[in-house]
Amino acid sequence: MSSSTETKKLGVLSLAGLVISAMIGGGIYNLPQNMAQGASAGAVGIAWIITGIGMYFLTNTFRVLSTVRPDAKSGIYMYARLGFGKLTGFLMAWGYWLSSIFANVGYAILLMDSLNYFFPPHFKGGNNLPSVIGGSILIWLMYFMIMAGVKQAASINIIGTIAKLVPIAVFIIASLFVFKFSMFDTNFWGHETIKAIHDTNLGGIGGQIKSTMLVTLWSFIGIEGAVVISDRAESQKAVSKATLIGFLLCWLSYTAISMLPFGLLSQGELAVLAPPSAAAVLADIVGEWGEWFMNIGVIIALLSSWLVWTVFLAEVPFACAKDGTFPKIFAKENKNGTPSFALLVSSIAMQLTMVLVYFANNAWNAMLSITGVMILPAYMASTLYLWQISKRGDIPKDVGIKTKTALITGILGSIYGAWLIYAAGLKYLVMASILFAIGILVFCKAREENKGENESIFTEKEKMAAIALVIIAIIALYLLVTKKVTI
Repeated sequence: MSSSTETKKLGVLSLAGLVISAMIGGGIYNLPQNMAQGASAGAVGIAWIITGIGMYFLTNTFRVLSTVRPDAKSGIYMYARLGFGKLTGFLMAWGYWLSSIFANVGYAILLMDSLNYFFPPHFKGGNNLPSVIGGSILIWLMYFMIMAGVKQAASINIIGTIAKLVPIAVFIIASLFVFKFSMFDTNFWGHETIKAIHDTNLGGIGGQIKSTMLVTLWSFIGIEGAVVISDRAESQKAVSKATLIGFLLCWLSYTAISMLPFGLLSQGELAVLAPPSAAAVLADIVGEWGEWFMNIGVIIALLSSWLVWTVFLAEVPFACAKDGTFPKIFAKENKNGTPSFALLVSSIAMQLTMVLVYFANNAWNAMLSITGVMILPAYMASTLYLWQISKRGDIPKDVGIKTKTALITGILGSIYGAWLIYAAGLKYLVMASILFAIGILVFCKAREENKGENESIFTEKEKMAAIALVIIAIIALYLLVTKKVTI
């Protein structure tokens, strides 16, 4: 870590802002339609309760680990390294990094498409030539902004976080004023067909809940934000508090913005709203200004999320390089304490991906699906590590956390982590093995630079795991090329 004090002063407010911005992107503004597309009000409510419970244990995993292992900075990969070895730690970091790169380009596309509301039809779809040019300009604006210092970027993000929460608060308050329980209670479980309000029988509650789970799953990606940036936090206690604050605020916001519209419009009416559906709902309540107000909110949300994930993009390889997980060059900093080389490589990767979007949109869509699941194994590794140290009795007695509580959190968090991977799609994780296998070359470079004179690059177990990963990647590549598996 840099000796600069500038990089050590992120408090609870700044960290909570990072967590909230990482989770709340433009997707929250389309939750009314996304959730109602295949589920009734009752099923949507149950889905958020299930997700809230599951995500609590995942959130608590990060809170407990940040307290129990304050030495494990940037813990999203370090927990995997401590628990399961250097190769596993590297693969978790590599997958997280690549996933974040593609997610950021996804923000760029959504942002350009959102601008099309104000400047039609110049940015339609978010992947035409003007969109690619606009997105590219923003990539490098973000680059120079963060090069000025991570703390400055975090301060700017606080303003962005507040600005994007204002439209959400307005939406919730306005919805409460016009909320009709009679509408909310109509076809509450989605078992009726009511043509007058465009409702159809949605089938069993189980199927309805399952239809929402992918939406609720991706809504919480970023909950680890304070942990990722913990190397720059003023204390691990601040990391713990910020993580809990971010989780609670986002869960309440998601639940409210998903449920309240059922008191204004029917499930059938909500299901066909154009994105961002929250804009259409607010316009129905307050008039036309509600639509542009929410669209501005979408743009602010995307910009602040993009900024935060760009910080993460630089921070993860930087932290990895400092402990030998990534090649040493990624540990290079500028005078402001910003991971300059890691940020530059990440920005170049995003720029190349923007070009891919323009010339090969189908390939981009496939890649987005594949990399989307690459972040989830890092969650699973964290919960398994907590389970591991709790079972061994390695929870210090002076941290105020009972071993039994930590063990339960680790076990239930691991179960939920496994569910997340299953729900996201196992075939995508198999295809992701191609990108994981490419990363082995980077791992070899890093180990060559940092290993002892008589030390091997791989342990025997790691060598077997690497060979197995390469074999799976070759099979996956064959299935993709021959189109025996389609994404």
